[in-house]
Amino acid sequence: MSKTNHLDAWLAQEHAIRAVMETGAGAGVARPDQVAGKTGLELMQAMLRGELPFPPIAQTLDFTIVEIGHGHAVFQGTPGAAHLNPMGTVHGGWFATLLDSALGCSVHTRMAAGQAYTTAELSVNIVRALTPKVTRVRAEGKVIHCGRQLATAEGRLIGPDGTLYAHATTTCLVFEIASQSRS
Repeated sequence: MSKTNHLDAWLAQEHAIRAVMETGAGAGVARPDQVAGKTGLELMQAMLRGELPFPPIAQTLDFTIVEIGHGHAVFQGTPGAAHLNPMGTVHGGWFATLLDSALGCSVHTRMAAGQAYTTAELSVNIVRALTPKVTRVRAEGKVIHCGRQLATAEGRLIGPDGTLYAHATTTCLVFEIASQSRS
């Protein structure tokens, strides 16, 4: 498939997913009663169906989740002028946030009901500058290990032509969510 065909497919998928999520619950944070009893994968799937809100940071930094599965997550982002550093290239923080989202959500898909995680370590290696001339990139995250207390994942930030812009790893702390009910 050519670069143009990949980009066209990416854009079509993004448009369809954004339409569902924005006409559904929209941006926001899910309430405790909305997440209770659901696995991480069930929560992520509900977000993609527009049943649960998607994080507001996705609007701020112009990215969205486009694929989710057991142990993997794919985010797509639009590097724009608002993300530039003083040198005219996309700021490393944008790379890191997009990769952290894909890595974290890949770990999230492995959480049982009543479990959560937090990023303990994130390592990002930027291998090529990114400018707004590249209209879309994808951050693909994949779980390497998910245990009772720690999870690790790896990811790549790529363009529609397969160009690698960055790669990353994360270590996440896994923990039980405190019960929301009080007697």
